[in-house]
Amino acid sequence: MSKTLENKSILLVISGGIAAYKSLELIRLIRKAGGNVRCILTKGGAQFITPLSVSSLSENETYTDLFSLKDETGMGHIRLSREADLIVVAPASANMIAKLANGIADDLASTALLAANKQILLAPAMNHMMWQNPATRENISRLLNRNFQIVGPVEGEMACGEFGLGRMSEPEEILSAIQKALSPPGRGLGEGEEIDSDFNTFAKRLRYARKSKNLSQEDLAKKLEVTQQAIEKVENGQIIKPKFLYEAAKVLGVSYEWLWEGTATPPHPSPLPKGERELEGLTAIVTSGPTFEPIDPVRFIGNRSSGKQGHAIAQALAESGAAVTLISGPVKENPPAGVKLIEIETAAEMLAAVEKNLPADIFIGAAAVSDWSAAPSAQKIKKQPGKTPALNLRENADILKTVANRKKRPGLVIGFAAETENLLENAKAKLKSKNCDWIIANNVSENLFGGDENQVYLITQSSADKWEKQGKRAIAQKLAAKIGEHFTNVRTIKEAAE
Repeated sequence: MSKTLENKSILLVISGGIAAYKSLELIRLIRKAGGNVRCILTKGGAQFITPLSVSSLSENETYTDLFSLKDETGMGHIRLSREADLIVVAPASANMIAKLANGIADDLASTALLAANKQILLAPAMNHMMWQNPATRENISRLLNRNFQIVGPVEGEMACGEFGLGRMSEPEEILSAIQKALSPPGRGLGEGEEIDSDFNTFAKRLRYARKSKNLSQEDLAKKLEVTQQAIEKVENGQIIKPKFLYEAAKVLGVSYEWLWEGTATPPHPSPLPKGERELEGLTAIVTSGPTFEPIDPVRFIGNRSSGKQGHAIAQALAESGAAVTLISGPVKENPPAGVKLIEIETAAEMLAAVEKNLPADIFIGAAAVSDWSAAPSAQKIKKQPGKTPALNLRENADILKTVANRKKRPGLVIGFAAETENLLENAKAKLKSKNCDWIIANNVSENLFGGDENQVYLITQSSADKWEKQGKRAIAQKLAAKIGEHFTNVRTIKEAAE
């Protein structure tokens, strides 16, 4: 490794969280790159790593106590921050971010940070729901507005077993962000320019947020599934308001309002401006995930549905202004913000929940509902050598067909067809037999369950449109837009008739 940080001094603040163990590797990488590291370890951080391990790697004393006479005599908290070329907070917990955003100084770390006159780089690490919380979003927006730099977080499995956006970036990525932050002006920032600290235009705010995440225009384009030319035009002011505006805010970890308007109000529950909420005033029911039909107290009939597509659809509808009820089988997915969640297990429970929440303007049956259920045994079925127990299966009610054939049915009924062969033929037959308006058809023989991408057809009474393979989130947004167009056309026809 080249000595890219030679003669550079880094103050590393290690706050509480399981990701604190990664800070040890970050110290090693900084030292290997020629940098000098002084460390502040908070009480929370000390629950995961020790001052001795930090000092052994940094070859400097580790500071922990604001009121330590020894520490203040040797190196006061003011000098700690002033003598550094760059201050890095890794991991930056939700609590530490909140302190920074609100000017709280109640320990050595927060006091040194508040007294700093140098650039501060944050590497957030927290549970994904904490990262998505409106309070955290507003705190991050405030800090970006004060010229803080942010690297990460990234998606991945959490220590608690959940999955989402909130994991601290890997030490190598943080090191790269440090090197870029300490590069001479005009170097190492993607297009040979410094990060703007002037946020008086949307284009500048987008550019700043992108660079603060250490993303090139190409990187951001890939994440948003748009062309690099589109990003260039937005940042040059040639496109005033792109369609991917809200998704960009999510990817960049800033609020929609900050990115578009320069304010820090969090986008909850519906992030789109009122003029763009095409489903405002409409109600929707979305079913998602699998159903589990019990065989006995420990066994069940189920399927591999992850609920990712159904949950993404519920979120996209809510973001478009609809009042959404999400009825979900057992999944690991977290409920989207701004929706009413009803959790069920069996097909019978799902049907009852659907009927209880009707009437609605929109029904989308994205759940993989079990076709059969068994008469469950009250006791665990014991394995007996040479004997195979018989399951008495009964057909479950068809939820999609039941909803589509109600006297007062929703204005738009959409079903899903998961097929392994004859995709279009079977999906068109399902459209007719269920009496629904649209079918989203996909081929599940390619093991798409649990994946983040899908390739579907939108089948209506008059057409079958193939959508390119894309993220489930993108499919959900496209479907929400199609639904918005449908109801706009319905309103136009009604108004013309009147």
